[in-house]
Amino acid sequence: MLAILLVLPLCAFGQAAPRRAGPVEGKRYLDLLDMHAAPRSATDRSFNILFDGGSWQGYSLPRSGDTTTGFVGPFVGTLGQGRWAGARFARLSLSDVEGKPITLHAFVGHSAPGYLTRLFDASGLRVRETLFFADTSTAVVRIDLAANKATDVRLAISAQTMPDSGSVLAERDGNIVSRFPGTKSSLITRTHPSGKIAISGQGYTITLQKPLHLDGGSTATVYVVQTLIANARETPPVRVDFAAAWQRNRERWNGYLKVAARAHLDGLPDEVARRVVVKSMETLLGNWRAPYRGLHHAGVVPSYSNPDFENGFWSWDSWKQAAALALFAPRLAENNVRALFDYQAADGMVPDVIYPNKADDNWRDTKPPLATWAVLKIYAATGDKAFLAEMYDKLARYHRWWFADRDHEHDGLAEYGSSDGTKIAAKWESGMDDAARFDHITMLKNGPHAWSMNQEAVDLNAYLYQDAMGLAQIAGELGKTDAQAHWSSRAAAMKAKIQQRFFDKKLGYFFDVELPGHGFVKTFGPEGWIPLWTGAATQEQANAVARVLRDPRKFDTFMPFPTLAADDPRFAPVTGYWRGPVWLDQAYFGVAGLWRYGFNAEAGDMALRLVRNAKGLTGQAPIYENYDPLNGNGQNSRNFSWSAASYILLLLQPHGRRGSGAGPRVAH
Repeated sequence: MLAILLVLPLCAFGQAAPRRAGPVEGKRYLDLLDMHAAPRSATDRSFNILFDGGSWQGYSLPRSGDTTTGFVGPFVGTLGQGRWAGARFARLSLSDVEGKPITLHAFVGHSAPGYLTRLFDASGLRVRETLFFADTSTAVVRIDLAANKATDVRLAISAQTMPDSGSVLAERDGNIVSRFPGTKSSLITRTHPSGKIAISGQGYTITLQKPLHLDGGSTATVYVVQTLIANARETPPVRVDFAAAWQRNRERWNGYLKVAARAHLDGLPDEVARRVVVKSMETLLGNWRAPYRGLHHAGVVPSYSNPDFENGFWSWDSWKQAAALALFAPRLAENNVRALFDYQAADGMVPDVIYPNKADDNWRDTKPPLATWAVLKIYAATGDKAFLAEMYDKLARYHRWWFADRDHEHDGLAEYGSSDGTKIAAKWESGMDDAARFDHITMLKNGPHAWSMNQEAVDLNAYLYQDAMGLAQIAGELGKTDAQAHWSSRAAAMKAKIQQRFFDKKLGYFFDVELPGHGFVKTFGPEGWIPLWTGAATQEQANAVARVLRDPRKFDTFMPFPTLAADDPRFAPVTGYWRGPVWLDQAYFGVAGLWRYGFNAEAGDMALRLVRNAKGLTGQAPIYENYDPLNGNGQNSRNFSWSAASYILLLLQPHGRRGSGAGPRVAH
């Protein structure tokens, strides 16, 4: 799958290097995430890492104040759950032709959208190192050297592996080969031009054969190339034109940044909105992984910062990620959807999560049905009817599966459940693992491998109503008029049942209902505002729900939309996973639901506080899995994909805001 490189010469040293593609918008977005750090162990992932292009290896900047050259890394995700293979990569040393060392002084180092860069200087000499990804498997460090006057310098490149990485170094065909016993992964490193290799302990040095001649005012360029071979299979060599690879990298990222330039939220400076969107893009694309073993299409992991999430694609996460990716990287969005449907069962079920090792996949449950919504978001961006046609039957089978396996009373309303009869898997299926509304559930058997909670879920049925509406829309786009009528009729019936079954007129809110008997489960949680997001509520019902959402004792907290009302005795915004923290997906659904029913001022105010009151969001802090509603502190996993996706949806889609033009379509 991944290949060793044969390198095409780019320029004669001593002559000006080809003109590089400029960063364009990128300089406005330097250091949105602080990437200065160094791992304390091979498994340390407590800081931010640059991944890009679907890479399974990533790199960081050395700690602030570290004046030595090179970059930290790589971190290799295909080594178990991921570990640091290298402590330092592409460290350079210079000397004059007589061998006297030239001391370089650190000038500046930055992370930027799609690359890392470091600048050094010496008397009459300037050196820039730029690390970027040429493709899915290949990282390139471009070293540009410029002198004030003609001079000759000797250059050597060195690296150091992590002491506990398990790396074994060897030389092969002019390359450094790093192998990891017990795995099928290896790293291949070389320079252009090539040099003499020396391996010593857990490090190596590549010394260029000839001095570099620098003319005053011109630039000489050296490349250090590192390719991850993920599966140990022999593959044909890949020829890389580095100048073209850098150009493609810049064009791709400049396309993303042009989309980010549309970000707006009333009351928030547009520059702040844009920076949040770019940080969110960096977060999503930092979690992008190429096909590997059992992952047959590219997708996005929830968080590279959490080893529990590093190498899997979750279905619910994928639908939300794809909806946001559709706005700036729709081809990746398509593949993120395909990756899960590659494993759709014959009965229509889609697994909760898939991994490179298929034996680890979770079939005990699925996740809430937002796939049709995601597919339509992608179609809105691309207009690609072939993708609709590809997905239609799969989406229809997934919809029908819910009513075959999760409708205990056969009344057209569904419950969360599990395929093994366990409560924990049923709670996972809701996506709200420890939500207070499930405190007293029991399990009801529907079939040999089908169980339901004794609780019809209002959010699930609102999602399924939206799903039926979406299937009707897709059928209409594909000219399937009979199917369109069928899905429209089904959606109308579900909408009426949702309005009648789940709304408590006395409390003015939507609740789950118990089976049997249909008594309300009177827990105030985000499930109660989902009918507004999907459009399943009447205007009168929406008016009542909006009043509850604006109650500071319940959901209108410092950072609004906690996942349990603040006046509930079980409210635990720090220790409760879904018992109080603000999850950005649910918060986005709440804002969008208010906008949908005309509560523009209320929605705008709450959306503004989701941005302003999330600590560090408009600074350098990473985007967190969830936030404390009382003080805005980020909690749990850092660099979390669906939180980033939710901010992109919040700031790039109009929802009644000014500046509501559709904007250009982009391809990826």
